[in-house]
Amino acid sequence: MVGKYEQHADALSFGSPGAAEVVVRGAVLAISCVLSFWLTTHILGGVYSISRNDDLLGGMWSVVATIFVYRHSQAESAHAALSRMLATSAGFVLCLVYLLIFPFHVLGMATLIGFATILLAILRRPDDAMTTAITIAVVMVVAALSPRDAWRQPILRLVDTALGVAVGLVAERLGTLLSLRGKNR
Repeated sequence: MVGKYEQHADALSFGSPGAAEVVVRGAVLAISCVLSFWLTTHILGGVYSISRNDDLLGGMWSVVATIFVYRHSQAESAHAALSRMLATSAGFVLCLVYLLIFPFHVLGMATLIGFATILLAILRRPDDAMTTAITIAVVMVVAALSPRDAWRQPILRLVDTALGVAVGLVAERLGTLLSLRGKNR
């Protein structure tokens, strides 16, 4: 069986037809990450900002969502977008409920991660458990760093994720169109 990286070895040879696609897709992803970061830190940050540090965290969170969703086909990107939003939403709900009642505590974070893993397995979405756990860990630690109105963190990270997912989906379409255009020349 040929591995994923061996399959694309020809695409990485400069001068081959696949090399142009690799370069186009890399450039589209890089530009999309800049756009995602800028929209989050300047537009969303202009609408509602807790602090400059929080805006930067939101930008990073949006970039991660863009990267997560940017795949080589519309179907793969749509599946990744659904997975990312479901996992982030699950983490969002659990963290919001927790932070409305309790302040950050490492045992609370661990409990949420364990509960989310079990819940997603029951819902037959065990592959989303890792992303949900990462979401919970980031949101809870940021809530510990900024304990005043910590309950806002899940809401902000959900918005950042949604923006990054949207940029990633648009970027995939653009990357595909540009790649097809290059192949048709």
